[in-house]
Amino acid sequence: MTIYYSLTFMLLAAEMVTFCLLVAPIPYGLKKRLFTFVSESKAVAKVAYGLKISFIFVAILFVDALQRMFRITAESDLAKQNKQGVVQDVRADVGLAARKFYAQRNTYLTGFCLFLSLVLTRTFYIILDLIQTQEEYAKLKKATTASSRTNGAQSEDQAKEIASLKKQLEEAKSKSRDYDILKKQAAQNNAEYDRLATELNELQGNKSNKRID
Repeated sequence: MTIYYSLTFMLLAAEMVTFCLLVAPIPYGLKKRLFTFVSESKAVAKVAYGLKISFIFVAILFVDALQRMFRITAESDLAKQNKQGVVQDVRADVGLAARKFYAQRNTYLTGFCLFLSLVLTRTFYIILDLIQTQEEYAKLKKATTASSRTNGAQSEDQAKEIASLKKQLEEAKSKSRDYDILKKQAAQNNAEYDRLATELNELQGNKSNKRID
């Protein structure tokens, strides 16, 4: 394996390890700090930029390996057609099969490296969006809880005020009833006083008449 395909294999192995870390059941607090650091760090941004350049070279290798695989496959099919009824050369067949195997290996290696890079990028942003959504949900839940507590306190104050007003209304009604009773008693006392005064005047008038006679 040439050096650039060896580097491609190392990059593929690193992508596999990174993908396992992304989907691992990490605690939420640690995952939040990790993804926040990765998304905001300038050093990580520079590394990501270098990886993008390396993936461009991997894409070029993929195209070259794909063309080579097609060419070797066509040569293999043509050699099989030309050797019908002819004594086969084992060494030539082994060499052609080896070339075909290496071409397919390089194609799969570079293709899986590119594919996994897309999967990693998409998975990273999905998890980052999920973390941000969870943070917004936690803030909204906290605000809703505080609002419900405030509304609960306000409703308690309103209930106390309503109870106080009801109590004052009952006291006013009670005072009004007491006033009506006193008013009736005063009217009755006044009528009784008038009656007694009339009787007293009549008695005094009768006495005066008797003395004159």
